Amino acid sequence: MKNHILILAILITCISCKQNKKIQPEIKSQTLAEKITNANGIENWKNVSEIDFTFNVDRDTIHFERSWSWQPKTGDVTLISGKDTISYKQMAVDSTSLNADKSLINDSFWLLAPFHLVWDKGTTISDLVKEEAPMSKTIMNKITLTYPNQGGYTPGDAYDFYFGDDYLVKEWIYRKGNSKEPSMITSWDNYQDFNGLKIAKEHKNSEGNFKLYFTNVKVVFN
Repeated sequence: MKNHILILAILITCISCKQNKKIQPEIKSQTLAEKITNANGIENWKNVSEIDFTFNVDRDTIHFERSWSWQPKTGDVTLISGKDTISYKQMAVDSTSLNADKSLINDSFWLLAPFHLVWDKGTTISDLVKEEAPMSKTIMNKITLTYPNQGGYTPGDAYDFYFGDDYLVKEWIYRKGNSKEPSMITSWDNYQDFNGLKIAKEHKNSEGNFKLYFTNVKVVFN
């Protein structure tokens, strides 16, 4: 009888252990891409109903700018460039809005590039390496985002992201068509927090003759 009671107690304990294991939540480890996007506040993007910004480029003595009002949930876009205003829907791009949409993809990519590490399909992301950053010459974390050779407006391009232990991007290299030589190298400066959405508002090269920056940034949450 005592043996039966002992065996029964062991069985009850084992069943209890299995039941406890079943109700334990599964903890999924974050990828590097997810850590970078989380550091930039991607969890807040789902609440963004509108984002307005002016994309500026100063190259030597030449200034260029264009302004956007973008509603990512509905795909409604308005571009103001010089005296021209173009409004269109991203799901209905035609010959009259194609160039505007190409410009939006470019400008918003500069604005929100870290999010594209998880947004864009068909890309590859390299393993993490420690490497000297091209501008500051300090050792940073680096991963490379590479786009497929087909599809999109700029197929095959590659971006080397250099970031700190806080997972915020500090510098990057753009390599057109995944070329070995850099096509452009800029900093990531002047981060500003828009209700949890962290955006680097300035990008400069080391020569000091190029600056890409954002003004009139407004993020509307629903």
